[in-house]
Amino acid sequence: MTTTNTTTEAVADAAHGAAEAGSGGMPQLDFSTFPNQIFWLVVSLLVIYFVLSRVALPRIAGTLAERKGTITNDLAAAEELKQKAVAAEKAYNDALVQARAEAGKIVAQARADIQADLNVATAKADAEIAAKAAESEKKIAEIRAGAMEAVSAVARDTAAELVSVLGGKADPAAVEAAVTAALKG
Repeated sequence: MTTTNTTTEAVADAAHGAAEAGSGGMPQLDFSTFPNQIFWLVVSLLVIYFVLSRVALPRIAGTLAERKGTITNDLAAAEELKQKAVAAEKAYNDALVQARAEAGKIVAQARADIQADLNVATAKADAEIAAKAAESEKKIAEIRAGAMEAVSAVARDTAAELVSVLGGKADPAAVEAAVTAALKG
């Protein structure tokens, strides 16, 4: 029976503890401790306020000011670099225009030089052609004169032979006059 008594006593103790807990309720809602809780609430809020206003917020404000300064400096540097880029682009375009003008001058000079060389070469070729044409004309005249003499000689010989074949005696002066008259047309 001792086990039964022990169990009964444990149950009685538990019921007694529950009765004590139920009579007091939650300690936060106990009106007798409200002034004490309000005091500590105000103290803890004031401590948090002073810690935030004196330590955390100045650090945050310093960091924000530093970031703002960095951003402002970066924007100023970017604007300066943009102006330098615009100036560099303008200088590049000016240099490009100047280079194109210079290239145009060089091309015009080269064309003029080539044209002058071409004119000299053309004049030289024309002179050579004229010289060769004159030489050819001279040779043709010589050949023509030689051919006329050969034709004249052949015609005289042929006329003399024809006259002798036909039974006559050819007079060289008469044959010469007849060949000359026939060649002149």
